[in-house]
Amino acid sequence: MPSLDALCLRLTGQTLEVVQHQLMAIRANVWSWLLVTLKIRKPRLQLADCDSKARCIVVLSPGGPERLEFWPLDDDLATVGYNVSEAIAPRDPRSRSLTRVATPPPPGLVVVRITHFSVNYADVTIRWGLYESAIKFVGYPIVPGFDFSGVVEAVGDGVDNLRAGDAVFGITFFGAYSSRLLVPASQCRKTPKALTAAEAAALPSVAGTALHAMALAQFWPAAPPTRNRAVLVHSAAGGVGSMLVQMAKTLGCSPVVGVVGALHKVEACKACGADTVVCKAGRQDWWDDVAAASPEGYAAIFDANGVSTLRNSYDALAQTGRLVIFGFHTNLPTVSSTLSPWHWLRMAKGMASMPTFEPMDLVLSSKSIHGFNLSFFADETDLVDAYMAQLLAWVSAGQLRVARVETFAFDMLPAAHALIQGGQSVGKIVCETV
Repeated sequence: MPSLDALCLRLTGQTLEVVQHQLMAIRANVWSWLLVTLKIRKPRLQLADCDSKARCIVVLSPGGPERLEFWPLDDDLATVGYNVSEAIAPRDPRSRSLTRVATPPPPGLVVVRITHFSVNYADVTIRWGLYESAIKFVGYPIVPGFDFSGVVEAVGDGVDNLRAGDAVFGITFFGAYSSRLLVPASQCRKTPKALTAAEAAALPSVAGTALHAMALAQFWPAAPPTRNRAVLVHSAAGGVGSMLVQMAKTLGCSPVVGVVGALHKVEACKACGADTVVCKAGRQDWWDDVAAASPEGYAAIFDANGVSTLRNSYDALAQTGRLVIFGFHTNLPTVSSTLSPWHWLRMAKGMASMPTFEPMDLVLSSKSIHGFNLSFFADETDLVDAYMAQLLAWVSAGQLRVARVETFAFDMLPAAHALIQGGQSVGKIVCETV
């Protein structure tokens, strides 16, 4: 008789642990929706302030924006990523996202006074309780956030490349929704003059995701010697999509075709360098335009949509083509409000409709499929170093830029979440902590 884990894998394609986490998220979100519907909780787009200059934003438990809350950071309290050992940075009893910071900080670590942090779609899924690494490594309450920029406040022993007062940007494995962060110095870089503080905070996650996708597609560090170099980028005006378009042009891909979901995103995609932009808004035949833009198919297709496009993306690959998957946005609802039971039913229907791909067909058609989630890459320090070096080189050469940044005040973070989960954002969203 198969184990429960094997049965879950057979029925859902996911382990028992992941299914349990998803059921927990459903229960918490439906309860949140019910309390808001009954007006016991109030939905809000602005956070109530706290009497502290140093503070962080915490997701108390899965649910709507009403589960976001400011927590004050005392003089020696800071947020911290999951990859910083608890033996080095003991966690606060209230949350594994918080730690007390010694003076000086532990060896190899720095304290950064954050001025800006970026808002990613992943942060919304953390709030919904659907981001597996957040649940697995931190739990709730959790301080979300991957990207930041700010000023170094203090450095630990062994840190030779940074000093107090340096303007820096970098990446943390959760904890960036904060005024003060304890982070490995290896995950920080000095902010280049070509970037503003807001642009620097917007860069690491989306650019790192795009570059890893390019590496999986074998266009970086050197393009493959195949005759077809056409690429298709879904959600091409978004944070990752706009980076993919620019990188594809820099790496010699042609044609570079971008797909967007609204007319107001077309010009932004063209400005990033796309040779052809396909707008799918209100259309059922947009795949015809995709086929016409590269009649022989595509060497690489980058897809974070999920159920709505994966099958067609695979079919549109050329021989030796690679489908790179890094998200499932269309499996999730496009709403700016709290998730209702009906949204969860539609998500379940979408999961049941996810395509499967036959190994025999992969061989006979000479196609391949790759997937990844960078939030599990905390130990891949050499890979992160290589990516950061390349990104900074492109930024310095003017070959990579943050296409567009929309800045929100710290207390308006719920409004930023509403914008990105509603599918209307273009480029990157950043919050300013000061």
